[in-house]
Formats: sequence, structure tokens, C-alpha cells
Amino acid sequence: MALVLQLLPLLLSRAQGDSGALLTGHPGDRVNLSCLGISRPIRWAWAPSFPACNRLSKGRRPILWASSNRTPTVSPHQPFAGRLRALDPSIRRLELLLSSGDSGIFICRGHLQNESQTVLHVLGDSAECKASVPKAGSMYPQILILMLGVGLMLGLGALGVILGMIWYIRRRSPLPLLPPRPTFVPLWKAEPQRPVKEEPKIPDDPDQEPT
Repeated sequence: MALVLQLLPLLLSRAQGDSGALLTGHPGDRVNLSCLGISRPIRWAWAPSFPACNRLSKGRRPILWASSNRTPTVSPHQPFAGRLRALDPSIRRLELLLSSGDSGIFICRGHLQNESQTVLHVLGDSAECKASVPKAGSMYPQILILMLGVGLMLGLGALGVILGMIWYIRRRSPLPLLPPRPTFVPLWKAEPQRPVKEEPKIPDDPDQEPT
């Protein structure tokens, strides 16, 4: 069904007289892409049918340009690096070594902004590649993020338990008794000191009268 939806624009364009082609092949096959009805091609672009298979976004992306020195320029940052080459300096014909995920529309654009499209379907490609198992190299960042998240959750949980225990202990323990405050007696209320009464001195000679 997905293939029919991808081919529908091509069938409609062919009904209007636009030149196009349909190619199929297996991974490992070599196919030729031809630029039909374009007087002077200037660049090629590719719109993937299943961009999720190559972790790409939807839309066109340039893959090859014509050059003034008659040496075509191939973009090194594209899925066909090392597998795509021009068969002539005018970039009218290309050769592609097929790989999984290459299904899509190859667009040849001329200097007058006219286009020629070729639909390529690699057998085995489907939209179900979204649910495919990721490569081992791409799993390490996900595992690292997962471990960091689990560690953060455990740390927050332990901190919550500690704070809860401290709050519970403080709530259950009685408040410490404060020492009694000292009482001060005002000076004006203090009892006055009584004078000490001296006793009469007894003379040493009892016969001698006191003078």
C-alpha cells in the first residue's frame, strides 16, 4: 500500500506527458539513473520514500552537482557516498550500488528548472523499518540517559526518605525542659540588717569596781 502511494504522483505525472521511469532491484544490485528530456542537467536530488529507515527527515536533499571543470561533485554527507558515480561529465546518467533504504524519487533538474524523475524501489524496503531494532552503536546514548534518569530518581527518593525520618523523629521526641529562671529580689524589699548588740565586758578583778 505504501508503495502504491509513493508511485501515485509518478503515474499522474506520466499521464500528463512527463518523462519518468520506475526501477526496482535488490540490495547489492547496480542500477542506472537516466536524466530524460533535460537539455542541460545541473544537479540531482533524492526524496526518500521511507526516511525513517535512514534516520532522515522528509523532503529532497541534493546528492550530485554538475561542475565547470566537467568533474561532477558528489556530496560526501549523503547516504550514497561511495556508492554513487556519474557515468558521463554531463551527469545525464548515474550508476548507484543499491542498499536498503535507497527507495525514493531521484530528480534530475535542468538549468531551466525543468525536472525528470525516476522512482526507485529497493525490494525489502517498507515503512515498518520505523519499528526495527536500532543499531548497537546508537543504543549507548539511550542506555546512558536511562541510567542517569534512574540514578536521579533513586537519589531524590533517598533524600525524601531521610527528610521524612528527620521530621518524624523531631515530631515524636519531647521538647527539652528549660532551666528555671532565677528570681531576683528588689533592693527596696530586702530585709535591713539588724545591728549587733555588744555584751558588757566583765572585769578581770571581781573586787575592783568598775570606774
